[in-house]
Amino acid sequence: MTAVILERMSSKLPIVAIVGRANVGKSSLFNAVLERREAIVAQEAGTTRDSVWAKASWSAPHDNRPNTTAGDTPANSSAPLSSHESSAKNRFDFWLVDTAGMKTAEDDFEFTIQEQITQAADSADIIWVVVEANVPIGEEDRRVAKIALKSGKPVFLVVNKVDKARGHDLQGFDRLGIRHIFPTSTTQNRGISQLLDTLAQQIPQKVLSDNPNKVKLALLGRPNVGKSALFNTLAKKQQAIVADRAGTTRDVNRTSVRYEGREIELLDTAGIRRSGKIGRGIEHFSIIRSLAAIEQADVCLLLMDVNELNTGLDQKIAGMIEEAGKGLIIVVSKWDSVEGKDAYTRDALAPQIADAFSFVPWAPLIFTSSLTGQNVTKIFDLTLQVAEHRRTRIATSALNTWLASITAKHPPAGLKNRAPKLNYMIQETDNPTPAFKIFGAHTRFLHWSYKRYMERELRQEWNFDGTAVQLWFIEKEGRHKHGNSPTKAPRSGTQRKIVKNKKRSGKMRKT
Repeated sequence: MTAVILERMSSKLPIVAIVGRANVGKSSLFNAVLERREAIVAQEAGTTRDSVWAKASWSAPHDNRPNTTAGDTPANSSAPLSSHESSAKNRFDFWLVDTAGMKTAEDDFEFTIQEQITQAADSADIIWVVVEANVPIGEEDRRVAKIALKSGKPVFLVVNKVDKARGHDLQGFDRLGIRHIFPTSTTQNRGISQLLDTLAQQIPQKVLSDNPNKVKLALLGRPNVGKSALFNTLAKKQQAIVADRAGTTRDVNRTSVRYEGREIELLDTAGIRRSGKIGRGIEHFSIIRSLAAIEQADVCLLLMDVNELNTGLDQKIAGMIEEAGKGLIIVVSKWDSVEGKDAYTRDALAPQIADAFSFVPWAPLIFTSSLTGQNVTKIFDLTLQVAEHRRTRIATSALNTWLASITAKHPPAGLKNRAPKLNYMIQETDNPTPAFKIFGAHTRFLHWSYKRYMERELRQEWNFDGTAVQLWFIEKEGRHKHGNSPTKAPRSGTQRKIVKNKKRSGKMRKT
């Protein structure tokens, strides 16, 4: 079944595009509205390359709420609203799009970037044109304003960096022909509220609820291994810039698709380099965002170029994904570039890859081509399978029957002549990663090979293919044979005194 894009307009949320020439503060405005650092901000012009999408929310004053169509809000009610209900009533959700700086394209790479700006503006319902308050209006500003006005959509002029301008510098911006003008300062958070209040008067009130069953899929790997190309193929559109040069992607690109009735959010990340080769500034922050994407994701795709397999950095990234407790799928990209391959080429490469990644033998392997679309749909199938395996929940009774069986078959051996004893086992229910607590004695002396044996036996009993599994060994404390009992709350000070007094009076049998 072919994946279907979740078009942003299908959610009926309005789209606001931020456009302007380079280095006028578009990404700073983007972050200020979201109240978080989503887009990379730097003094260097042209920092933003891809169009970065994010859902924004704003609670407008009650008087500013626009008239909504029937069915958007509950029926007329005369009952007073609580502060929480009032805030929810006045909340507006919308898509906010940060774009690259507009300028004349000098090569194909720049042309692709400029083409994305046009696409973002075409899909927008409202356009924010950003200029600098401390710089006179230039030809590029006029060209941006002309393009925005020509679209026939509502246009706001955001005069940014007013903290750097004098009073007379704010004159003359009305010559751009834009009616709504808002002086702002993202560093001092000035004018942002007025901008959003006016936006709330122009757009319908819509709220997008988060889907608790959504699967987040992150694309990770070294630079130029084909992450953005695969991202575009999976998304069925050109959202991420693709070029032969390494380091093309800087921000984390996001889009959602629906496959087999499930929503999958795709996260395209910047290429991860070796520590010694990471540059300062923009590249450094790009790598930080890539590593943060691992924590946000449920399942990670580790991409490797078929022409450069099994590098030490690939193994390091796989180790980070396993340590984070995420799902992992190893993807060999650019399969179309292999010359002279036959039916046995894949079978020859697969054992080599399995040997290099022997520390994650549970990770499935797939060979793909973004150019031909080979096995792209299968990535969605594997992702949903891994997501389901991560949701596996096992009854405590079944776990302890299994624990008794494996310890009887192979008793645990310890270090320093200590014999570890494993008594009781439960699964953590509030952890998205399959995680298990094993209570016992001398667990700190348990040999690493026995822990590996336990994980292997656990995977044979229950299907956890494609996802990391965490085993936590907890030392028993006090007289309870299971340590702190997982089924009983610890006794309070008063309860301990009662038990002590009963023992002294002989009314309680010693255990």
